[in-house]
Amino acid sequence: MSETINVLISEEQIDQKIRELGERISRDYMGKSITLVGILKGASFFMCELAKRISVPVYVDFMSVSSYGNATKSSGVVRINKDLDDSIEGRDVIIVEDIIDSGRTLSYLTEMLAGRGASSIRVATLLDKPERRVVDFKPDYSGFTIPDTFVVGYGMDYGQRYRNLPYIGVVTLD
Repeated sequence: MSETINVLISEEQIDQKIRELGERISRDYMGKSITLVGILKGASFFMCELAKRISVPVYVDFMSVSSYGNATKSSGVVRINKDLDDSIEGRDVIIVEDIIDSGRTLSYLTEMLAGRGASSIRVATLLDKPERRVVDFKPDYSGFTIPDTFVVGYGMDYGQRYRNLPYIGVVTLD
């Protein structure tokens, strides 16, 4: 079985949207510092570009969670593979995710991190797929709303492939 990838969102569109999100976050947090918590591996590309476009002081940490494995649909079970290195107590936190699908992972992480004493927790995502929601969850900062289709590129993968594509593409299995 092979895959075909068609461009859904171009590199230029992604760059412009991340610039807009960075400006908005900078305005919202003027006079404060924030901790960006990137969800590995997918959000790493988005988070690096977003951090460069935020003008307030930024601290960076990462978590690795999984709910997909090598499948194209979430299993519904959130597993923490790597936790934060530093405490977020008293900090303003923005969880940075590549895509929100069912909402389970972000709903779980938001509640878990709130329990660790963060001053505030918001969520920034490059892609939002609201048609797939199974829990009531809405990101605070969202780049693009996309249809219910499986996408790769810009950090997102299919079986650990295609993360390095500079655009968001739709995968069609041939």
